[in-house]
Amino acid sequence: MVTQLTFDDIIQMTLEVGEDWAVAHAERLIRLVEQIGTDLPHDSDVIELAAYMHDWGAFPQYIRKDVEHAIRSRQVAESDILPYLDLTPSQKDILLEAIELHDYRDTRSVQSNEALLLREADMLEFLGMMGMAREFARGPKNVETCYKRILSRRDGIQGRFILPRAQEIARIRLERMQTSFQWLDEESFGIL
Repeated sequence: MVTQLTFDDIIQMTLEVGEDWAVAHAERLIRLVEQIGTDLPHDSDVIELAAYMHDWGAFPQYIRKDVEHAIRSRQVAESDILPYLDLTPSQKDILLEAIELHDYRDTRSVQSNEALLLREADMLEFLGMMGMAREFARGPKNVETCYKRILSRRDGIQGRFILPRAQEIARIRLERMQTSFQWLDEESFGIL
């Protein structure tokens, strides 16, 4: 029986229950938080834990039909992980909020800086070349379907950033996407 989990255990569990992309995605989010959160006080331990656990509800072991992945991720963290982490009650509350509210489709206001940072980093991850690459890697092997999904995500995220540094990074990534869309249109002869 597990009595205590460490940060390394969480990374290992993410590798085991997740898919190949999960750890790399978490690491990119942590780097983005470092860039956009320099002027915002936050608990880096909570951010790192949230970055690794925020998508667990989308993993095959934990997914539940008709339960949105962010809500499911919170449920898993609350019942299966938090009892074994050495965190204060406040840290646990903030961690659960960050996990539950990370998705760009969730328009509820966040209370903690950590939840804001994770949400904005996760939104940035869907923009630029990384966002486009993620969508094409996800499949299906249909350029038009992936292209439409990229546009839908971009449109759902654009204009939602609160933090000045996140706004700046978003602007750069949106410009890169626009250039890439032009190239894609040119190379597909306007026929996706």
